[in-house]
Amino acid sequence: GGGGGLKNKLAEKIKEELDYFLGIKCLHGNTQIGTIKVNNVLGGMRGLSLLVCLTSSLHPEEGIFYRGKTIKEVCKKLPRVLKGTKEGTPEGAFYFLTLGSMPSKNDAKAITKEWLGRGNVPRYCLRMIDAMDKRVHPMAQLVAASSCLNTNSKFVAAYRKGAKRADYWKHVYEDSMNLCAMLPTVASVIYCNVFKDGAGTRELNKKTDWSGNFCRMLGLPDKAFMDLMRMYMVIHADHESGNVSAHASHLVGSALSDPYLCYAASMCGLAGPLHGLANQEVLIWLTKMRKAIGDDPKDEEIVKFINDTLKGGQVVPGYGHAVLRKTDPRFIVQNEFAMRNCKDDPGVKLVTRLWKIVPEVLGKLGKVANPFPNVDAHSGVLLQHYCLTQMNYYTVLFGVSRAIGVMAQLIWSRALAYPIERPKSISASELCGFIRKAESKKKKKC
Repeated sequence: GGGGGLKNKLAEKIKEELDYFLGIKCLHGNTQIGTIKVNNVLGGMRGLSLLVCLTSSLHPEEGIFYRGKTIKEVCKKLPRVLKGTKEGTPEGAFYFLTLGSMPSKNDAKAITKEWLGRGNVPRYCLRMIDAMDKRVHPMAQLVAASSCLNTNSKFVAAYRKGAKRADYWKHVYEDSMNLCAMLPTVASVIYCNVFKDGAGTRELNKKTDWSGNFCRMLGLPDKAFMDLMRMYMVIHADHESGNVSAHASHLVGSALSDPYLCYAASMCGLAGPLHGLANQEVLIWLTKMRKAIGDDPKDEEIVKFINDTLKGGQVVPGYGHAVLRKTDPRFIVQNEFAMRNCKDDPGVKLVTRLWKIVPEVLGKLGKVANPFPNVDAHSGVLLQHYCLTQMNYYTVLFGVSRAIGVMAQLIWSRALAYPIERPKSISASELCGFIRKAESKKKKKC
């Protein structure tokens, strides 16, 4: 039962997928699926289809899909496990992302039970966190804690004993389950040490779920906040495998590093201001706006503030996306939650108004590909409403949720025996050589 049931089902699913991908490689291995341009090489490889991700895919119009379902469908269909809860569980999302089929209530409940049984953090890890200076950023603490947990890695132990390559995924699965189970305790201890002088419980309550325990240990046991965390963790869990955090995990995993180190690498990427700090930047901008023009400004005042931001050489944080060309469905899911639970909150009201006004202003510029809000435009005001006000901690929340996706991806990377990643780099002179060769071909055609 529990995670064992998922593991047994996964074993059968892996057999099917192995045959499928082996067939593709044998029959179509030399088929060309794209071209490489200089802009791709110099632009962070953006736009190149270079990775296969089973767990999720990103559509420019409809947003992120988990296993072929929109994020709104996923949030609607994930089973509500505990009586009185209004949101599906991240445990159910892990089941769905890993196996590819929507869990029943019993399936999701079994993962909750499994993670409760695996969730006790080793004392040496807690001692290390307790020894850290409060000035150490919470994300740096999360990276250190997840790295040190690899002392108990099942994959490392099995690899040293000569485990078969076909069985690597089984040990990666065990580590992934253990890591996910321990993260709420690890993350909440970091929070309590940095912001509450160490006050707070570290004991898991067997009667609640993963998100419920996380909120309890943060010292924020409000039931609506627990539902917010369930929803937040689900919608932030996965986002293809090309983003920095997911790709960092995949890259490090391709060298057969264990899941704890892969997750640590993922969090190093997430900590960067261009990836995981966006919701903080949104809140800082909103705070400046509210200070300048109040909580209930006129539309013209908002437009002027937006234009002043742009004239100052800055972007409007929380708007635009590398792939999406419409409002991020994850923003919509959060706004619907807000309308049900806290629609009169001044921050929520302002964010909702900006959803209409900002795209109109940006659209008039004529050079913004996507003037619509992304997921980060909304999450901060919801966290603030429920009294989680320490912005330095927000990326840790993102990191806890992202473990669900990157671990599901890592299990499949080892199941399908993906090789070590080794793209070819070229020198500047070689790049110029390619350009000269291409230009020469053009002249000959003329």
